[in-house]
Amino acid sequence: MAGECSFDVVSQFDEQELVNALDQVRREVQTRYDLKDTKTEITHSKDGITILTDSTLTLKSVRDILESKAVRRGLPLKIFKPGKEENAAGSRVRQVIQLQQGISQELGKEINKFIRDMFPKVRPQLQGETVRVIAKSRDELQAVIVALKQKDYPVALQFINYRG
Repeated sequence: MAGECSFDVVSQFDEQELVNALDQVRREVQTRYDLKDTKTEITHSKDGITILTDSTLTLKSVRDILESKAVRRGLPLKIFKPGKEENAAGSRVRQVIQLQQGISQELGKEINKFIRDMFPKVRPQLQGETVRVIAKSRDELQAVIVALKQKDYPVALQFINYRG
């Protein structure tokens, strides 16, 4: 159909920026005086980050450093879903931080319903982990983007593939 505009609503982050932020965190933990001798280990897997350190206080400090480095690198804080602190071997503390990426089916349906209720001329479609939004005018699409940015969702939303 000619004359239609669209964009995709996704929840994703740049994996390389996360790796760079974790490298910066490791470097800062090794050089900071209060964290130097804590034997802190930060490991990264596909779906999470594991922090292993001496105490709850140092764990909180390392998490603060991680969050500040992530923000500086343009990563939204909503990608981090921290798990509970647990005791590890040798009187150490471990925390697993899950990485959230993608829009779940339930959240996709909620976004779909919100768009349909607020903007009757706009057609949202759920396509896997993305929501495609189609409309006749760019102004309607921009209004949808503004409305979605104002609403607080549990994941960070990005708007890509804008075609007009």
